[in-house]
Amino acid sequence: MSKEIKRIAVFTSGGDAPGMNAAVRAVVRNASFHDMHVYGIRRGYEGMIDGDLERLERRDVGNILHRGGTVLKTARSQRFMTPEGRRSAYETLLAHDIEACIAIGGNGTFTGASVFTEEYDIPFIGVPGTIDNDLYGTDLTIGFDTAVNTAIEAVDKIRDTADSHNRLFFVEVMGRHAGFIALNTAIGSGAASALIPETDTTIEELVEFLKMGARRKKLFSVVIVAEGNKNGNASEIAAQVKEKFDFYDTKVTIIGHLQRGGSPTALDRVLSSRLGFHAVEGLVKGHKNVMTGLVNGKIKYTPFSEAITKSKNLDNDLVRMAEILAL
Repeated sequence: MSKEIKRIAVFTSGGDAPGMNAAVRAVVRNASFHDMHVYGIRRGYEGMIDGDLERLERRDVGNILHRGGTVLKTARSQRFMTPEGRRSAYETLLAHDIEACIAIGGNGTFTGASVFTEEYDIPFIGVPGTIDNDLYGTDLTIGFDTAVNTAIEAVDKIRDTADSHNRLFFVEVMGRHAGFIALNTAIGSGAASALIPETDTTIEELVEFLKMGARRKKLFSVVIVAEGNKNGNASEIAAQVKEKFDFYDTKVTIIGHLQRGGSPTALDRVLSSRLGFHAVEGLVKGHKNVMTGLVNGKIKYTPFSEAITKSKNLDNDLVRMAEILAL
């Protein structure tokens, strides 16, 4: 029988994502239900190294469900990548008698947790908090739905001015290694095309597609560009297209970190609450060094080794549908 855990810590790490606060709330309240003492670590692994943590009670996480960002703050820690930094983090946990940790973050967060748990015998459970939706072992990650809704709202406004001025807009969204945000934004906003890391669309193919629209007397177009696509950033792509096809007045908009902010959607609030709740349930049941995910509507625990190394692929049917609907 696994040891009963009574003192845990929770922290957010890496890029912030709408819904992280809802996950923290769920962790604290379910842990309290199980008579656990909960400590919140500020600034992720940086705070773990510096000893920046405090006890969290149920009332401390009231009125944060709807807030964007993270009340625990977040950071990327170079020091935690060193053995000395991890040793300092371990000493902090020992000093506060922390028996397990719940880490809310993405690939980098879980990579750090995986290394740490190989060196020190403290169980970790991860909660997938990243707007990129690129973690294997869960259909959705915290913040993804909110980020897509934010991007679609921006594109809807851009569409109004594009229509008024016979313009071609290239709209850049986040996604260095994955095109989930770009593809879903393109479908949800009715964009003409999406340039994503997973496909090999060339500038020449894009130009031919735009010319086809012009022949149909299409008065404007919007192209969604994932920042990690193979053709360059939105400004570079716009310049290349302009050289080959100047039918439209070409403009560029970079949505940027706007996608990270704002109040989480209802979907993200419920998802975050479920994942945070079941992270605690996982500790109670003896799970360790796994990520809590949602697969086909059911909670699933995936080992860190798989979550950070296996690829999460786009739905090819969704890619095909996007192309057909844009014709």
